[in-house]
Amino acid sequence: MAPASTLKHQTYLTLNDGNRIPQFGMGVYLVPDGEPTETAVAEALRLGYRHIDTAHAYQNERSVGRAVKASGIDRSDIWITTKLWPSEYGEGATAAAIDKMLERLDTDYIDLLLLHQQVGDYKGAWKDMERAVAAGKVRSIGISNFESANLEDLMAAATIKPSVNQVECHPYYPQDELRERMAPYGTLIESWYPLGHGDAGLLDEPLFAEFGTKYGKTPAQVILRWHIQKGNIIFPKSTNPEHIAANMDIFDFTLTEAEMERVAALANGSRFYNVSLADQEKNLGAWAPAD
Repeated sequence: MAPASTLKHQTYLTLNDGNRIPQFGMGVYLVPDGEPTETAVAEALRLGYRHIDTAHAYQNERSVGRAVKASGIDRSDIWITTKLWPSEYGEGATAAAIDKMLERLDTDYIDLLLLHQQVGDYKGAWKDMERAVAAGKVRSIGISNFESANLEDLMAAATIKPSVNQVECHPYYPQDELRERMAPYGTLIESWYPLGHGDAGLLDEPLFAEFGTKYGKTPAQVILRWHIQKGNIIFPKSTNPEHIAANMDIFDFTLTEAEMERVAALANGSRFYNVSLADQEKNLGAWAPAD
């Protein structure tokens, strides 16, 4: 992984395709379409966020696109990530789905396009995603929730190796094994549930309170800072303006190596989302998001 270059309120990582991604962003999972999403994204962009993570399945891409347009910020300065649902996988079907995404987002290109789930015709979809990169419709491509042997299956078929894998990742489940599996391809970890889905047990760990007292930060800010130093790409979700601002206030302190090791000792294998591959294949393919 290339070292992060630091700007005010932000760090950037260089992906395996050479593109530079803002390491910290704003997620809009479960934020309703319309005013809630537009207001939250607008506030984030006003505060200096430059990475917005959405998905077709979130059903709020149009609102993200409107907020980006209304911000007055140059499009090239904002990184938009979105995701294809399994119902859109397959050669031809994926190409059409990408064009619809561009329309919903009202943009000429997508910065990062992911396969949202590890089920369905992901190899056929990947071929169309690679073609979209060649056509300039998409800058970078990656995956989400690929943790089974399907990860290696896709890697073997891919000409362009996934730039990221977006998975559950937090101090209780730091994904170190997955990180090692992807290292040969230069694929980086993006974290959903960076705060353990707001789990009280994680947030109330005495260690984070101790570090928070030392640095004048909340436990949540300490955890988000841990992610940054771990090399994860994160986009905590909030519609609360105070929380949106606080989440980003993590670039004025650094955990020591010894403190990072103490956080590493918290890893216990606990996950907050446990669904077998068989159940993923059975259930995730049975639903299709509306256009």
